[in-house]
Amino acid sequence: MPTIHPVPTVNGSFRGRYILDPVRLTITFAFLMGAALALAQAPSKDPGSLKFEVASIKPSAPGGRGGGARPDPGGKRYRGTNVPLRLYMVACYRLRADQILYAPAWVDSEPFDILAEAPKQSSVEEMYLMMRNLIIERCHLKFHLENRETNIYALTVDAAGAKLQRHDAANGGEPWIEQATVAPFHSKWTATAANMDIFTGRLSRMMDRPVIDMTGLAGDYDFTLTYTVDPPSNLPPDAKIKNGEPIDLSGPTIFQAVRQQLGLRLEARKGPVPVMVIEHIERPSRN
Repeated sequence: MPTIHPVPTVNGSFRGRYILDPVRLTITFAFLMGAALALAQAPSKDPGSLKFEVASIKPSAPGGRGGGARPDPGGKRYRGTNVPLRLYMVACYRLRADQILYAPAWVDSEPFDILAEAPKQSSVEEMYLMMRNLIIERCHLKFHLENRETNIYALTVDAAGAKLQRHDAANGGEPWIEQATVAPFHSKWTATAANMDIFTGRLSRMMDRPVIDMTGLAGDYDFTLTYTVDPPSNLPPDAKIKNGEPIDLSGPTIFQAVRQQLGLRLEARKGPVPVMVIEHIERPSRN
């Protein structure tokens, strides 16, 4: 059965529950923007004009196990399976789950399958703008944006300087951060053409508070980041993995790894965070 997690709020209230099975449900999204103003800024092309040519939204089959959502390689198709609407919105609006306020309970409890075709080969950013328009149109979504002061992590450059490699545009590749579990409680991120907005967006979704880019670093970077995931508080001290070996919790924390490997720092402080305040939303129409 999926684990049911209450979603914390950002100085506001939240109705509903956030459902995530950490073993069977793997949601992988490209997070292109994460800074406070990125959500409100309009791209060079009218965002309302970017729409899928054909799109299908339907409730997922009951009892489905596992799922995920992301643009397919090639820039022509977006595919999602067994994903609650909140997580589609998290991806295309570049927000944490707790930055979407006043959504009804079904937004978290009812998964949907989406298959959408773009009219032409499109970038990942364009795909997510099309997803925004699809949700607005099919769910009759109405909302407004607010900045609210709350606890954040500020991503800054360490005193010794950043240790990041500039992405060579000649190598191509869509902006992406691939996340892999190399051993129990040991994670490795491999970034390709990732800017700081993408990085802070990914960090925000795995930490206990939003991460805001305050590095001042422009451009795209290739890097790897390896760290040890904090174990759950109820993990027995003598816990072992399936083969009977003790669990290895050595290695740097995410805070230590970001500083040692990337030359950046995560600093806890107060700061403004964008939130989406839902005014109206309906279950999506199929066509």
